Amino acid sequence: MTAIETAFTRAAGIEVPLICGAMYPCSNPELVAAVSEAGGMGIIQPISLTYVHGHDFREGLRYIRRLTAKPVGVNVILESSSRVYLDRMRRYVDTSLEEGVRFFVSSLGNPRWLCDTVHAAGGLVYHDVVSRKWALKALEGGVDGLIAVNDRAGGHAGHLSPRALFDELSGLGVPLLLAGGVGDEKGFADALWMGYAGVQLGTRFIATDECTAPEAYKQALVAAREEDVVLTERITGVPLAVLNTPHVRRMGTRAGPVARWMLRGRRTKHWMRMIYSLRSLVQLKRSMKRESAGASSADYWQAGRSVAGIRATEPAGEIVRRFARAAEQGARLPG
Repeated sequence: MTAIETAFTRAAGIEVPLICGAMYPCSNPELVAAVSEAGGMGIIQPISLTYVHGHDFREGLRYIRRLTAKPVGVNVILESSSRVYLDRMRRYVDTSLEEGVRFFVSSLGNPRWLCDTVHAAGGLVYHDVVSRKWALKALEGGVDGLIAVNDRAGGHAGHLSPRALFDELSGLGVPLLLAGGVGDEKGFADALWMGYAGVQLGTRFIATDECTAPEAYKQALVAAREEDVVLTERITGVPLAVLNTPHVRRMGTRAGPVARWMLRGRRTKHWMRMIYSLRSLVQLKRSMKRESAGASSADYWQAGRSVAGIRATEPAGEIVRRFARAAEQGARLPG
């Protein structure tokens, strides 16, 4: 196994500075485990594990542990106006720690409670950020590293290029991981040479043998070009990077006037995002039923501009190993 050592791999106890980012609904246990087993770090998305893939959370963690004994992480989304949701997140974290997880990826909101809880158990918290402003707030909350989400990411993308975001965040004293736009081994090696301590991939790992996403979704990613990725506000209330499918074109990419008014309010924005989330969950379940009946497409497919580097569906472990070999050939990588 080729090992690439950076500040991130040393802290996380892994061999390859590569994360399979948490994806709703694509983070099935087999995919998470395959990336970790190959030397990277698979990240568990709790809502996907329980509501999409049908596992009790603790039993789902134990199932993944039967597939790999190597480190895995858990995604914690912090912001919500729902006390029920936040209490559930705290239970997910407590259960994860009890089951031996020591790496967490957080996003949105103040990570202080999460850091206090995880640090008490000897774990690490890395936080998604899109700018220096949010990075400084995350560091005030006690995070151990930053995941720099750039303008090429799938899902909720940032607004700065990988280089510009690195320049804005460098010098903060914690490892930086690049998130967005890496679909092939050259992009991975380039990110490490730029100075990032690791890379988070999402879209690339959907087009894998282990991912349980519909085959039509995988083939759409293989066939897609960068210009096939668009941003839509109509799914979560904030710009989301998706493939420009016929459904997305029919639905449009701008939020309606009432939704836009609600999204501007400090309190009403949470309600509007909840409405969007519930609607997306209903659409997801309907699309999964259509797929099982032989339909050829879902309502929407998240994707980043890394689609340009995806040429085939292949085993997740082979992606990790090939990326590691490409980076190792450069040698003497910055840490």
